[in-house]
Amino acid sequence: MTVYVDDMRRRARVGRTVARWSHLVADHPDELAAFAARLGLRPEWLQDAGKPSEHYDVTDSIRCRALELGAVPMSYLTEMGQFIAAKRQNANTDKENGR
Repeated sequence: MTVYVDDMRRRARVGRTVARWSHLVADHPDELAAFAARLGLRPEWLQDAGKPSEHYDVTDSIRCRALELGAVPMSYLTEMGQFIAAKRQNANTDKENGR
């Protein structure tokens, strides 16, 4: 299982915070939750919970920390869509197989 962080770095305001934002994702929800906790991210900050697109939005400073802790860099433009599509396909296959 692996945790990934993309390179979107889109400038946005979230609450009072203006920063460049990216996405933290993982192969498995439990791994994402554990890694997010290591970064100090709150569970309630999880976006799209329970969906293949489940992720945390992270600022540049948290993105850098995630990379230091072993997250694998991922291209937002060329890899993130493929990653989510693969997770969607796996979820559909699991449903078809009764899992």
